[in-house]
Amino acid sequence: MISSNAKLWIWITLALGYNTPKAKKIYERFTDITNFYCAGKKEWRSCEFLSPNDIDKLNKCNLTDADRIIKRCMELGYSIICIDDENYPECLYNIDSPPALIYVNGTLPDMDNRLTIGIVGTRRAKDYGVNNSYKFAYALAKYGVTIVSGGALGVDCASHRGALKADGVTVCVRGCGINCRYLNENSKMRQDITKRGAVISEYPPDETPRSYYFPARNRIISALSDGVLIIEAGAKSGSLITADLAIDQGKEVFALVGNNSPQNEGSNERIKEGTAIPVTDFLDILMAFDNLYATDEKVDFSNISLEDIEAIPVKGKSPFRNKAKTNNNINKKKIFFNKSKTETKHKKDVNLNTTAQKVYNYISNEPVHIDKISSDLQIPVFKVLSAISELEMNNLITALQGRRYILK
Repeated sequence: MISSNAKLWIWITLALGYNTPKAKKIYERFTDITNFYCAGKKEWRSCEFLSPNDIDKLNKCNLTDADRIIKRCMELGYSIICIDDENYPECLYNIDSPPALIYVNGTLPDMDNRLTIGIVGTRRAKDYGVNNSYKFAYALAKYGVTIVSGGALGVDCASHRGALKADGVTVCVRGCGINCRYLNENSKMRQDITKRGAVISEYPPDETPRSYYFPARNRIISALSDGVLIIEAGAKSGSLITADLAIDQGKEVFALVGNNSPQNEGSNERIKEGTAIPVTDFLDILMAFDNLYATDEKVDFSNISLEDIEAIPVKGKSPFRNKAKTNNNINKKKIFFNKSKTETKHKKDVNLNTTAQKVYNYISNEPVHIDKISSDLQIPVFKVLSAISELEMNNLITALQGRRYILK
């Protein structure tokens, strides 16, 4: 379906830019885009948010190019959802610079009423990053969570493919036109996504990528997501932009606990500073969203099949080869902690910061919830999270389901 107002909103993007915050201001000022188009220069000058240069561009831009783009979408079978449509996602509209319209190949899920997690990370993912991206997406999708990512190599495509393998719903947000051949190695994956969700973009179908399109694209990934999971992000990783945008938008941010390699420097730093919740299991994410998930199927996170991992392209590493053993059968038994285990574990003599040492001294051979640690020690939760991250990286404790911890 192509919105009846698509021509005029395309005209706005061609004149003022694809990522302009002025599209939302125009809509809120005039309500009907036809009224804005017909108002002309005299009325446009009364809009304080439009510069003389903006008005000149609007005046010179005709509707011919917009007609051509609509015709192209019809040829390709793409939909166009505009900012004034009823089915335009409210979560997307609520950000400062929502796209004037989005091009859609497939069926965009109801993003406002489904628990949605964005998964982001490096294109140069290691085995650890690829495996966990796939497994987190698979397990979350089994619980009815929609997975959103950017369709890039490495973490992104591992996440999409994990969701697809679970017969789940996933949305790919491109930093170029949907029909652009950029990252052709993922073309089949994108086609598969259209059968289980949607490939979307704010750029016309054949628009080629530009460097500044990708940071702009990230605001859409975070806006569509209830939470964003960072997997393997270096200190200057672009995925951290998505995390920052998610924080600005009031979303939850999670980070997979990694080792001390440069590959994890950015994500580990977010955990240490308390701006990302450390996770080791998909249940750590689900626990953050009370009453938003339900399923009869229980997924054993440690036993998810990795049979398709070798086919996942990673930047700078082709073909990718996973050496981990795989199991073709998903074990659906419930995950639980065996309370009958009575082995006593002793604390090690290690050099920790003050808070981490207090938390380590407190944790014992019995599982303890993070809220109890915070309450008993009178330490804010975000500082406890940072301490737990340090303890996990030093291999001193084990994270259990439900944000409980025990000595290792």
